[in-house]
Amino acid sequence: MKPLEGIRVLDLTRVLAGPYASMILADLGAEVIKIESPHTGDDSRGFGPFVNDESIYFVSINRNKKSLTLNLKKEEGKQVFTKLLTTADIVLENYRPGTMEKFGLGYAELEAINPRIIYAACSGFGHTGPYSQQAAYDLIVQALGGIMSLTGDAEGTPTRVGASVGDITAGLYTVIGILSALHKRHETGAGQKVDVAMLDCQVAILENAIARYAVTGQSPKATGNRHPSISPFAVFSAEDGYIVVAAGNDQLWKKWCETVGRSDLLQDVRFNSNSSRTENWADLEAIMSEVLQQRPAQVWIQVFRDAGIPCSEINDIEQVVQHPQVVAREMVVYQEHPIAGRVMMPGIPIKLSKTPGSIDAPAPALGEHTSLILEEAGYSEHEIMRLRACGII
Repeated sequence: MKPLEGIRVLDLTRVLAGPYASMILADLGAEVIKIESPHTGDDSRGFGPFVNDESIYFVSINRNKKSLTLNLKKEEGKQVFTKLLTTADIVLENYRPGTMEKFGLGYAELEAINPRIIYAACSGFGHTGPYSQQAAYDLIVQALGGIMSLTGDAEGTPTRVGASVGDITAGLYTVIGILSALHKRHETGAGQKVDVAMLDCQVAILENAIARYAVTGQSPKATGNRHPSISPFAVFSAEDGYIVVAAGNDQLWKKWCETVGRSDLLQDVRFNSNSSRTENWADLEAIMSEVLQQRPAQVWIQVFRDAGIPCSEINDIEQVVQHPQVVAREMVVYQEHPIAGRVMMPGIPIKLSKTPGSIDAPAPALGEHTSLILEEAGYSEHEIMRLRACGII
């Protein structure tokens, strides 16, 4: 048994934030019915890269799901949806707020049909507030949410984080909200609405940036590849490449000095505490860089690891997917897709000892499970053919 077996999700989401959330639920055993528009489906089916005209972008985040095509703009399509709702536990959507209400399928209407339903809405700005109706993409919320002002070189252009953290963090928080609501439903028997905004999630992960502003009254700026308040905690050049050193407390700093043969630095008042090292970062960086440039990166990494000093090379993606720790934790997996063939994708990061999740089924073709799902819901073959002919499915 997987932990979410027996939970049924009607998934109306598309592109990334919502599908990422429903992928997590599916990996953990929920039955996820991905409801897509007939003929077009999820926008991300058209996003590259492609193999045999199949979007690997789509394949990588829609595994373990079933696909049902359904036109919610037509009355009979809404009737099909509400029939499925009676057996569902969760409705997940990432439309602009108000869209479901225009369909006549907002939370109030769905709760009246199924009081146990958990209605999760993942949108750019949430269902309240003056920006609620604004459109949002990952880049928009990274910019508006402040993280771009903290990323990149101090004198450089504000920089987008390389992964889509606006979408991904919203997907993660949406799952947390859903699981919280499921837990509460065990006690009360009643569902509830989960309202998650991408912008809210970006603010939530600003951690020490807001703390520093609260104390100083000054907006923190980008600090490149070093930590703004822990030193040394940065990227350095070795003889033949870059390494990261994270000597994040006084004991580790002492170890570093002793390991590289610079115990004299322990007597230097500029570096005798974390705060003084941070205040005198320019001096400290120059000294450490001079030391580290004397030997190759892998030599230093072995020396520091032997001494218990946190450090690392800086891997590219090829090195990541081949890394022995990543491989040992099954964080890169391969799945056979009927069109794309053997596809590499990230594994499941949540390791449960008794009820682990698993990746069992490839991302579905558009409408692949429509007939099966409707048959299970009580529709006859003739009715399904009629719905298809009418453009409902």
